[in-house]
Amino acid sequence: MVVWRVLSAVALLAMGGLHLWLVFHGTGGILGILFVLNAIGALVLAVGMLLLRGRMLVVCSVLSVLFLGGTLLALVLALTVGLFGIRSSLDFELAPTTLVVEAVGLVILLVTTVQAARQTR
Repeated sequence: MVVWRVLSAVALLAMGGLHLWLVFHGTGGILGILFVLNAIGALVLAVGMLLLRGRMLVVCSVLSVLFLGGTLLALVLALTVGLFGIRSSLDFELAPTTLVVEAVGLVILLVTTVQAARQTR
């Protein structure tokens, strides 16, 4: 279980780090603010994945799945139909990398969530 929790924290930090990197390399405005908030949220959830136990770990894990899943959904929407008037493409800096990191991270977080829920029974 410890390995999955560490992998979950790493996945969250990687996702948040990608968003923060984009802010430091030119993404500004409201999108830049949202990316900074994303990085802060990822850091808080990653710390929770490492420190929490029992039911609180399950709650943190579920929130992490929703958080990363929502971020992945937002990227997919931005790549396809647009989101809040923002359209992106796979040519945009780090878009393919972010897709992979978030998809793999989502799978890792789902496994961690199932394991954490089983341990609390």
